[in-house]
Amino acid sequence: MKRFLEIIAKNRAGEGGGIYSVCTAQRMVLEAAFQQGIQDQSLVLVEATANQVNQYGGYTGMQPADFPQYIEEIAASVGFSRENIILGGDHLGPTCWVDEPAELAMQKARELVDAYVVAGFTKIHLDASMPCMGDPKEMTDTLVAARAADLCEVAEQAAMRTFGESNVVYVVGTEVPAPGGETEAIAGLQVTSTEAVKETLIAHQEAFAARGLEHVWSRVIGLVVQPGVEFDHTSIHDFEPEKTNQLGALIDQIPNIVFEAHSTDYQRGSAYAALIERHFAILKVGPQLTFALREALFALSYVEDEIFEEQERSDLRAVCERVMLEEPGYWQKYYPDGELRGRVFRRYSYSDRIRYYWTHPEVESAVEVLKNNLGSVDIPLPVLSLHMPIQYNAVRAKRLSTVPGDLIRHHIMQVTGLYAAACKSN
Repeated sequence: MKRFLEIIAKNRAGEGGGIYSVCTAQRMVLEAAFQQGIQDQSLVLVEATANQVNQYGGYTGMQPADFPQYIEEIAASVGFSRENIILGGDHLGPTCWVDEPAELAMQKARELVDAYVVAGFTKIHLDASMPCMGDPKEMTDTLVAARAADLCEVAEQAAMRTFGESNVVYVVGTEVPAPGGETEAIAGLQVTSTEAVKETLIAHQEAFAARGLEHVWSRVIGLVVQPGVEFDHTSIHDFEPEKTNQLGALIDQIPNIVFEAHSTDYQRGSAYAALIERHFAILKVGPQLTFALREALFALSYVEDEIFEEQERSDLRAVCERVMLEEPGYWQKYYPDGELRGRVFRRYSYSDRIRYYWTHPEVESAVEVLKNNLGSVDIPLPVLSLHMPIQYNAVRAKRLSTVPGDLIRHHIMQVTGLYAAACKSN
């Protein structure tokens, strides 16, 4: 935690540097992230969301106590030290239970936060911004802050009960875009105003004080705001640095805090550097990492098509399509109607809803067949050049093997490498 807080302090002081948050539970992506950490000798911040991991298992099937063990096992498999991992909980609040009465949803949120802290998560995003049954449609800063303070009190009590002290740091506020990307085309984005930042912080500070949590306020190190970045199915709203100049300058007036930017996926490398410069010291990335995983797996499936007989192939692309059509719950309400557009979006959308299917038994089996097939032969370099040209160049330079797992991780590291370059201190 000391190194993490030093990163925050240096960014606030105008010395550059930041940290990117890996928001996924996908094993191959996490392997690549930890390999990036080894390469850079850096911390790796890994975050689980309330939907992914909760007391009922979430969509990963993991409870909060399971996730750290899962992460530690993956890190150990690639030789990355547990000491250099920061575990965070993202959007912790009533988000999974918004269809229930507010008090019941909040009770489940309290149980969620308690479980995360007891499990050893030390960066907690308190997000009570979503209306539950019986709430007004437009949540006020006062109500959101009161609920966030409620959850903070639970977290502090859990830390003291479990560890005898609390070194948990907190992020408050919420981003304008929906987690994981917009469900419709982007019509326009409004950068958070400095007035809104001040109002949000005042409301939270007062709510913390009302619960006797004044001593905790110095550990509120992040505020989620909208810098004007987002993506939908096929387009990206590029960061426009000049629109955030006032936000960046505001940091000098706010003790301890930096900005946290969500949905930063698919931006250009120069955008990440500009975000860091304007004190968006924590950059969240998720769908772009699994998008890169899908690119690598599909590219290898095309290589497989060239060198294996039909009956021997994994048919990975066809398996993914069939499983997604048979079990449409993770994509149907997000993608437009129409057979052609639906098929294209299921495979290639920036929002990458296919990421929810990599742990499906049939898809997992197809991936294993693909990796075993290509691991059993010498991949012809001209074929690799067509389908994975970046990896081909690395193989030719003798910096990379043609082992399928190595090719996949190398491709994912094209994404982590962009973030890592921006996050390095001056």
